[in-house]
Amino acid sequence: MIRVAARLAGIVAALLIALPIHLLWRLLRLPSPWPRWYLGTLGWIIGARRRTVGTPLRRNVVFVANHLSWMDIPILAGRTGSAFVAKAELRAVPLVGWLCTLNRTIFVRREDRMAVTEQIATLRAALAEAWAITIFPEGTTGDGTQLLPFKAPLLAVLDPPPPGVLVQPVRIDYGAATRELAWVGDEPGTAHALRVLRRRGSFTVTLTFCAPFDPAAHGGRKAIAAEARARIAAAGGMEAARVDSPTVEPANLDSGGVEAAASL
Repeated sequence: MIRVAARLAGIVAALLIALPIHLLWRLLRLPSPWPRWYLGTLGWIIGARRRTVGTPLRRNVVFVANHLSWMDIPILAGRTGSAFVAKAELRAVPLVGWLCTLNRTIFVRREDRMAVTEQIATLRAALAEAWAITIFPEGTTGDGTQLLPFKAPLLAVLDPPPPGVLVQPVRIDYGAATRELAWVGDEPGTAHALRVLRRRGSFTVTLTFCAPFDPAAHGGRKAIAAEARARIAAAGGMEAARVDSPTVEPANLDSGGVEAAASL
């Protein structure tokens, strides 16, 4: 518990450093790098030592990544500055929802089928401003050994794709620590977070940025999902689970971290 307390203290200290400077930059109407710095620092505090393979695009890109844990978000955001897609309910969570707004999180209402058009328009507007956006099309967290089926509706914003926007698949790999850190089954979010914070030492997380591709050349969201999934699987020898095979039970994302996938 001493390790947990020390890491929590570090997370709070980093926030107290970054937040006032971020607000000052916003007051001066300057693009603020501080949410990215804070999320990257948070990843470092919890033990992540990031290794990058390939070159991430900086804008006009939708990153499509596999999903292992809530830690994917600060680690990937710290490297790319990407915004994420999250369910609307997250916005009402004390502190967490507010922190999400600092990183330009795009909130969507998964259950509101009547608002699908509006939600897609919001995503398109973000891409029109040259944002980088990350989507986790598995729709849940996996165990890192199998790549779960991608849910094509999560890529509705790319059908048809906005002009000039590319898709860049990303493979997230926690290496030897994957089994310890992956968030699967019905483990409560708080329990998983404590398990991560208690873990001794650091771990290497490899972000493999695959070659980007033009979604307009792939004939719709299903083909885009298939292409991105194939590239992520090939990037690290992951087994691509059959679409009709049983999938890992989703983690209880309502009780702990951030769910960065939206079912449009």
